[in-house]
Amino acid sequence: MALDVRVTTTRSTVLFQLATELPGAVLARTLGVHITVAVKWQRAAAGDWAAYVADVSNRDLQRPG
Repeated sequence: MALDVRVTTTRSTVLFQLATELPGAVLARTLGVHITVAVKWQRAAAGDWAAYVADVSNRDLQRPG
């Protein structure tokens, strides 16, 4: 039974979503790609890594100490 799942399209969608949510350096390290590739994905996806940094900072501030 064929499900007709288009792997290439799905993979690209996921990569672009990650590129909008993670800084290039984190994306590169996580996926094992060169930093320039990750930055190109991020620019193509118009990712704002500053939002990621702000989110991480807020999580650190909200932890009980």
